[in-house]
Amino acid sequence: MVACAGILNRWIDATPWMPRVHDHADVERYYEETVFAERHVIVAEHGSEVAGFLALSDDRYVTALYVDTPHRGVGIGTRLLEVAKNLSPQELNLWTFENNRAAQGFYESQGFQVVRRTDGDNEEQLPDLLYQWQAGEVQA
Repeated sequence: MVACAGILNRWIDATPWMPRVHDHADVERYYEETVFAERHVIVAEHGSEVAGFLALSDDRYVTALYVDTPHRGVGIGTRLLEVAKNLSPQELNLWTFENNRAAQGFYESQGFQVVRRTDGDNEEQLPDLLYQWQAGEVQA
């Protein structure tokens, strides 16, 4: 739990457009009390390190998918999404920020499509996109 919260905290700290809404300790507390208590969390390890993780809610939302910087680009995110698709074989949904272009490209390469946009209806007050994947859909 602490390792997963650490990956998210490092991502926030390294992302210039991402405001820090919660301090590091609050993120850790949220992961302990909410994410790990209420969601399916899939953890990817590389050696003895937590390399990335995905959190999946019961209503088919990927609420977190983060891969730590040294482990990006080697297929960990793809494998995490494959596990999530197996757990929710009909449909998955997720939100990503409009500024997060790398994530958008990744999700689109995994068969997700944008189904909704907001102007910042989130605690960060940043425009975001709702992506959806449905089993059997052919991408154009």
